[in-house]
Amino acid sequence: MKIALCNEVFRDTPIEETIAKAARLGYDGVEIAPFTIASSVEEIPAARRASIREAARRAGIEIAGLHWLLASPPGLHMTAADAAVRERTYAYLRALLEFCGDVGGTVVVLGSPKQRSVPEGVDPRDAWKRAVEGLRTCGPAAKKRGVTFCFEPLHARETNFINTAEEAWRLVGEIGHPSFSVILDMKAMSGMPDGIVGTIRKYGARAGHFHANDPSGVGPGMGDQDFFEPLRALRASGYRGWISVEPFVYEPDPETVARTAVETIRRALAQSEA
Repeated sequence: MKIALCNEVFRDTPIEETIAKAARLGYDGVEIAPFTIASSVEEIPAARRASIREAARRAGIEIAGLHWLLASPPGLHMTAADAAVRERTYAYLRALLEFCGDVGGTVVVLGSPKQRSVPEGVDPRDAWKRAVEGLRTCGPAAKKRGVTFCFEPLHARETNFINTAEEAWRLVGEIGHPSFSVILDMKAMSGMPDGIVGTIRKYGARAGHFHANDPSGVGPGMGDQDFFEPLRALRASGYRGWISVEPFVYEPDPETVARTAVETIRRALAQSEA
């Protein structure tokens, strides 16, 4: 399994520099939060996209893909009652799939809790139907660019729309497109009925992507979470995709967080082989 770093750890650093830094720290790839580059990917010209792809090639690592898809631009929402808002949102998701392909990525992760939560006054059944219908429009673009579109179940503290892997797989099943899958995130799984290891054992074989972090929000190795048992379960499941490090706390400093994380993940993977 290859290890990627989510670039918002170094969010104030140009992405090309972050790619080089991740390579020096021992990562195999970088996962990009698009809002760290521009408020909208539609503002990123072809030359800059080529520059990002070339930076990864020079560094000898890959662009794993994208996450935090709808954090910017403002005004996007997947389940809003306003059809025009939903149309803009799904058009932007299709633009993100094009950007992902242009920079060499193969996975996009749709978390974006605020932009998917069921708004007050909206029937949850209508919100579900709107999400299915809107996401179906993204299937052809994902297939065209060779990108796996992963829906992310999130903790109930963050959103009221899809909080378990079971719900996420039901959504993907209703979308009915082979380019869609589900991501497993350790912070989110800590709030699921089967816990982190149990959820991995149940769904790891089917997962399209994986985020490694501590349930507290700190990076791997910076908190109390053990990584050996989860990664042993992930390996045993047959999963062979990316493990992307996604911390939300960057103390004492971003470089220490990134270095500690990759060392922790590599050590746990090595132990899981024994």
